[in-house]
Amino acid sequence: MNSQSIAVKCSIVRGGTSKAVFIMENELPKDPVLREKVILSIYGSPDVRQIDGLGGADLLTSKLAIIGPPTVANADVDYTFGQVSIDEPFVEFNSNCGNISAGVGPFAIDNGLVQAVEPITTVRIHITNLDKIMIAQVPVVEGKSAVEGDFAIDGVPGTGAKISLDWADVVGGTTGKLLPTGNAKDVIKYNGNEYHVSIVDAGTISVFIRAEELGMAGTESPQEIEANKDLLELMEIIRGKACELIRLVDYWEDSMKETPYLPFLVTVAKPTDYVCFTGKKVLAKNVDLVARLSSMGIINKTFAGSGTVCTGAAARIVNSVVDDALSDEAKKRDLLYIGHSAGRIPVEAQAQEENGTFTMEKINIYRTARILMEGYSYVRKSSLV
Repeated sequence: MNSQSIAVKCSIVRGGTSKAVFIMENELPKDPVLREKVILSIYGSPDVRQIDGLGGADLLTSKLAIIGPPTVANADVDYTFGQVSIDEPFVEFNSNCGNISAGVGPFAIDNGLVQAVEPITTVRIHITNLDKIMIAQVPVVEGKSAVEGDFAIDGVPGTGAKISLDWADVVGGTTGKLLPTGNAKDVIKYNGNEYHVSIVDAGTISVFIRAEELGMAGTESPQEIEANKDLLELMEIIRGKACELIRLVDYWEDSMKETPYLPFLVTVAKPTDYVCFTGKKVLAKNVDLVARLSSMGIINKTFAGSGTVCTGAAARIVNSVVDDALSDEAKKRDLLYIGHSAGRIPVEAQAQEENGTFTMEKINIYRTARILMEGYSYVRKSSLV
């Protein structure tokens, strides 16, 4: 190894439709300032190409998972998620990624952190960002996490072993409440207009709005939305005002600076036929709603796993923006399909309502994951000064 570099043992793991660098907690400095410098160097941030690091110059591939021994009694491992900024020198630790969460169970099994049990190993994952427990059911073959299987997810080529993720406990992780304002819908006013939103805190806190209120069809590609600067600005203003409403920021204008990653902003529309940016055709009869998800001013090219969890929860809240988009038949089913920019994603959700208060009894999503690489990232010592 070059004497001007520090070796950090790590793995690159695909979880769902995202990729992350997975690092054991003891590989990183305890000092938070130095730790952030190491992480930024590993990814090659800040740089729009992340050319001098492992980042993929995309929101979905600039993600981080820090894994360690459990710090709560009912967990097998601790998992801390980080969203590494591409063009700014910071790492966001205030949220979670459902797709990357799918990689935690396989990583823990393959690294001997959890005893492998065939054919399915249960891994109880303490999401430290939210102080909540997620339960993963991971297929195992010959003592290692299974890779091959017949489960396909849109946004990932081929098929893989089906991993089940139970998120029923991951409610209120940011605000302590499923409905931070206590309302299924709230009204946000701006420039003489009223926008109806539902703010829901499950998986990752999200703000839902009808696409048509933004002048959208709801089926636009990420590229089409990002090319419309006026639309992006309006979306961020609405997100910022929602942040102010639930006291995440004192002034909505500060939302992009103080809490850029969350809440997600999700546009929803009733089912309709559309063509994905990948060329795949989605038929209205095969989805229960159409949605597009925005974070850090970027439109997700697929759909966030934790955003899927939140959308499933919102669908079970009567009179929410998501509930309004569902057919009467879809409202009776646990299983829903969300049409996104690259296809569709399933979520199973069930809630109990009593005197206007909703309790989530089930929120399940299904992903595939696998370890792509194990080795060392070499961090320049000069980047740590």
